[in-house]
Amino acid sequence: MPDFPTARLHVMSGKGGTGKTTVAAALALALASGGKKVLLAEVEGRQGIAQLFDSAPLPYEERKVAVAPGGGDVFALAVDPEQALLDYLHMFYKLSPNGIPARTLRRIGAIDFATTIAPGLRDVLLTGKVKEAVVRQAKGRPVYDAVVLDGPPTGRVARFLNISHEIGALAKVGPLKTQSDNVMALFKSDQTVVHLVTLLEEMPVQETIDAVAELTSLGLPVGGVIVNGVRTPALQHADLLAAERGELDVGALEAGLTSVGLDVALAPVLAAEAADHAARVALEERGRDALMELHRPSYELPLLPDAIDLGGLYELATLLRDQGLA
Repeated sequence: MPDFPTARLHVMSGKGGTGKTTVAAALALALASGGKKVLLAEVEGRQGIAQLFDSAPLPYEERKVAVAPGGGDVFALAVDPEQALLDYLHMFYKLSPNGIPARTLRRIGAIDFATTIAPGLRDVLLTGKVKEAVVRQAKGRPVYDAVVLDGPPTGRVARFLNISHEIGALAKVGPLKTQSDNVMALFKSDQTVVHLVTLLEEMPVQETIDAVAELTSLGLPVGGVIVNGVRTPALQHADLLAAERGELDVGALEAGLTSVGLDVALAPVLAAEAADHAARVALEERGRDALMELHRPSYELPLLPDAIDLGGLYELATLLRDQGLA
């Protein structure tokens, strides 16, 4: 059984540079494995999903981008605030997205104006589209077995998801208020989990800890912590300790260099590099210990030697499944 068996919406967040989009794509593949249908959505306008799957920029429509291991399909969607607003107007006010009024709104810039004077409206529209994909049904069953949202970074994810606060300044009653209430009901239910991607570095670890605290204080469900880019130590534990203390046996290094025909003058250089490596490993271990104190399920993904391609995504998807996230 996966660690979050009731979850149908997996929100992925993380500090910039931690690889959250890559992990979101890998999780979508993992969840779709074995014949399921999963939607991978993004809301930041970066077209990161299209780049990962080596496809053309995603339009505002759900497009199949990959077949999962063992069968199953991954669809992708780039949620656009303007189109989401037109969807909202169509849903609640019967305004056709392709009609004259909608085209007029685009031409005069009314949509940009509305989301600028009321910044919270943008998040309401984006999250509303994601919620619609989660609850949509066909023939009495959900269209998607799961939805993975490549969400905002850790510094903004809590505010993005806490739209009830944002909508309070915009509407007290009416369709917008009703929609935001329905979205919040989904976000605070056991159908939603917010996963956090981090590296074993000081700033990403601290932002992860802060995000867990903020999400928890708002009653938003925290899922797992995915440690990305994990590197295997190049030295044995005893050698790491000696290198960190500056006590490596330089004579042994010189003998080793001599045995392979290299200049013994390299020994001090190698000792210095070993000390730097040991310091980094110690820093990573402190970061891992700090993350353990969050008492959340933890998953680790290796640093892949080459640039991420589709093969790398499948490899990461398999690791997430093996560790129980999907």
